Amino acid sequence: MITLITVLHIIAALFLILVVLLQQGKGASMGAAFGAGSSQTMFGSSGSKSFLTKLTAGAAALFMITSLTLATLSRTQEADSVIKQVEETATPADSTESEPAE
Repeated sequence: MITLITVLHIIAALFLILVVLLQQGKGASMGAAFGAGSSQTMFGSSGSKSFLTKLTAGAAALFMITSLTLATLSRTQEADSVIKQVEETATPADSTESEPAE
């Protein structure tokens, strides 16, 4: 179960990165601020949301849901710490070895 959610989480993260990078920023039409073209596109009248904006919102929601699910599932599982596992497998030094001569 955790493996499936982890894979879904990674896919959602990569898809979210891709969709955000594909979007055109508001500063892309900076020439409009200096009179070249319509200045309405710089800060106002964004119109309806584009398809990429809706995809970004969906990917972000999926990413948040998988993040919360993984956090909840990892909290309910009882896992030993790595340090405890190393301490249990480590063997103490033999006391029969002599100390180095000075």
